[in-house]
Amino acid sequence: MTSSRATRFPIGNALSIETLENNVYPALHELRTHEPVSWLPALKAWLVTRHDLSIEVMRDAKIYTVDHPGFSTAQVVGPSMLSLDGTTHQAHRMPFEKPFRKREVNNRFTESVTRQVAALIESFKATGGAELRRDFAGPIAVQAMVTALGLEETPVQQVLTWYDTIVQAVTLVAKGEPVSADGQLAFQALKTTLMPSLQANPESSLLAAAGASNAALDEDQIVSNAAVLLFGGIETTEGMIANALYHLLTTPDALAMVCADYGLIPNAIEESLRLEPAAAVVDRYTTEEVTIAGATIPPDELVEISLLGANRDPAVFPNPDQFDLTRSNLRAHVTFAQGPHVCLGLHLARLETQQALAQALTALPNLQLRTDSTSQADAKPRGLIFRKPKALNVVWG
Repeated sequence: MTSSRATRFPIGNALSIETLENNVYPALHELRTHEPVSWLPALKAWLVTRHDLSIEVMRDAKIYTVDHPGFSTAQVVGPSMLSLDGTTHQAHRMPFEKPFRKREVNNRFTESVTRQVAALIESFKATGGAELRRDFAGPIAVQAMVTALGLEETPVQQVLTWYDTIVQAVTLVAKGEPVSADGQLAFQALKTTLMPSLQANPESSLLAAAGASNAALDEDQIVSNAAVLLFGGIETTEGMIANALYHLLTTPDALAMVCADYGLIPNAIEESLRLEPAAAVVDRYTTEEVTIAGATIPPDELVEISLLGANRDPAVFPNPDQFDLTRSNLRAHVTFAQGPHVCLGLHLARLETQQALAQALTALPNLQLRTDSTSQADAKPRGLIFRKPKALNVVWG
C-alpha cells in the first residue's frame, strides 16, 4: 500500500517535516493544484489543501470524526468538546456557548483586556525596544484565559507551568508514549484549582457561568472542557496577535493605511488570520471508506485539513500570498474551522488582537522590526501545527 500511495501521490510523498514547518507555501500550492487530497508519509496522514474540500471535510462529522483514540488531548485531560462528536459533543459544548457569545465576551472582557494591554505597554514603553511575542502577545492571551476561568488568584507563572507540562504530555502521547506522571499531576492540580471557580457566582467568570447553565455534565467533564479552552486560548491567541503584528510590520503600505485609519485594524486582523492561521491544521479520522477529489481513503485513517492551504486557495482569494486589506471577502477564511467544531473562543481572540494592535500602534510611534538578520529570521512565522514567530524583536521612537 505504501508503494502504491507513493506512486499515486508523488508530491505529498516527497514532502519533509522541515518543509512543512518552514516555507511550506509553494508546496501547498503545488499540492492544491495536482493533489488536493494527498498522502503525506511524513505526517502519516492525508492532507486536504483546497478551500471547498476543507469545508466539506470539516462539516461532515459522520464521515470525518474527532471521536477517535488517536486524539492525544483526550488521553491527558479526558473527553471534551474537542474530541467528541454528535449529541455528546453538543452536550459538552453547550454550557460554554452562551458565555462565549460576542455580546457576553465584549461586556465581560473589553475593560480588563484594554487595561491589561495598556499596562503591558507601559511596562516597556520607555525602553525603546521589546520582544512582542513572549513579552506582549503571550501575557495578553494568558491573562484573558485566567480571567475567563476565574483563576485571578492563581499566579500566572503557575498556570503557565501547568500549561507547559500538559502540552508536553499531549505531545508525547501523540508520538505513541503513555501519559506522563508529570502530565497527570499537572492536570490534577489544575482541576483542583478550577473547582472553586466552577462553583462560584455565575457572574464571576465564564467558567462559573458555564457551570451554572449546565444540566448534563458533571464537574470533571466541565473541567476537561475548561482545560481545552485554557490551552487553546493561550497557544492560538498568542500566535494570532504575533502574526498580525508581523504582517503589518513587514507590509509598509498596509501599515501606513492602518496608521492613517485605525478603523482598518479589523481588516488587518482578518487578513492575517487568512494568510497565517496560528493553528495550521485540524485533524479528523475517517469512519468509513471515502473517495474525495480522486483519493480513496480507507476507514480509521488520519485526515488533516490544511487551514493554511485552504486560506491561500487562489480560487477564493486572488493573489493569495499577498497581505491585502482591501479584499472583498476578508472573512471567507477557515481559520476558526467550520461545522460543529468551529472555534468557541473566536470573539475573545479577536477582541484581544484588536486591543493589542490598536494600543501598540498608537503608543509605540514608528514601530518596526529590528533589522539585524537574526531578528528578521526569527520574526517569520513557522511551525508544523501551530505557526507563529520564534521572536518578534521590535524598536520604536
